[in-house]
Amino acid sequence: MKRIKILNSIVLALILAIILPGCSNAQKSEPVLKDALSGKFYIGAALNTPQITGRDTLSMKMVTRHFNSIVAENCMKSGEIQRTEGEFDFSLADQFVAFGEKHNMHIVGHTLIWHSQAPRWFFTGADGNEVSREVLIERMKNHIYTVVGRYKGRIHGWDVVNEAIEDNGSWRNSKFYQILGDEFVELAFKFAAEADPDAELYYNDYSMALEGRRNGVIRMVKNLQSKGLKIDGIGMQGHLLMDSPTLEAYEESILAYSGLGVKVMITELDLSALPWPARQQGADIALRAEYEARMNPYTEGLPDSASVAWNQRMGDFFSLFLKHQDKISRVTLWGVTDNQSWKNNFPMRGRTDYPLLFDRNYQPKPVVERIIKEAKAK
Repeated sequence: MKRIKILNSIVLALILAIILPGCSNAQKSEPVLKDALSGKFYIGAALNTPQITGRDTLSMKMVTRHFNSIVAENCMKSGEIQRTEGEFDFSLADQFVAFGEKHNMHIVGHTLIWHSQAPRWFFTGADGNEVSREVLIERMKNHIYTVVGRYKGRIHGWDVVNEAIEDNGSWRNSKFYQILGDEFVELAFKFAAEADPDAELYYNDYSMALEGRRNGVIRMVKNLQSKGLKIDGIGMQGHLLMDSPTLEAYEESILAYSGLGVKVMITELDLSALPWPARQQGADIALRAEYEARMNPYTEGLPDSASVAWNQRMGDFFSLFLKHQDKISRVTLWGVTDNQSWKNNFPMRGRTDYPLLFDRNYQPKPVVERIIKEAKAK
């Protein structure tokens, strides 16, 4: 009996010796985005709360395997990190930074000054009225000094100001602008540079391929540079649609921003596979219900024709990024897999969208193989 058990153990050991190395080698041979793009630009992903806290283990395995840069999707925004004046909650942000450090990743802080998702108290005094110029400046300084200072030497770059310019190139009429005028941007970059002189400082905005917005951003950056303020890069948010922007317009903007002598980053990248709803909808409930159904055509998955078109368009944009790899320092996806994307609820809730490189089953889409092949050939 003992001889049989010993024999069985030997046979099992031999089987494992044959199978396991093969499995290990197969996993190692799978193409990896960050390896293919090494030496070209960072490839990043935005992390949400379940990922940062480790609950979404499947996503985090994909992040550590394919990405070498991370950005916080929400946990470092002012409304999350300082909901009450003077009371900072760094619990999630600390976990986010620790994860990036553990895996030797390029870490981006997002975002210091943004009119949206800012706490209401930021612009309001104890009397309920709008705060004075002096009070708002002090609040900005305290927030930036505290947040940036906490991670000094640990976060590589900050989105200092987010979305301050309109499509036509004019200043967004935010509370920051109403109280401080365009000086709020100068102050934000000044305070961030003082809090961590070695961190890179970025301006980040969407629709950056539009001529009007591009011209407005260029004017703003030139003004900062003329005053000797530190600005290291421009983030072009890549919330793409199937019919806009054009590759030509996007390329024109990459070249224009690079011409300022700063790094260009493709940030918040996703490509919606769904039709885009009209800006205005009627109040008729029946019309709204019909409209939502029309705007959510792929609830059971993308048909082959739509999938092919999506992979082709996303691949074409990555071909453009690789063409200008000497100007682009980072490409960051706004999420990891389709099921986690904010696009499922924007601009209307309950849609089923397919905007990222990895599907709902945590599998790479065909475009990933194309990206890797093209990157290796460059």
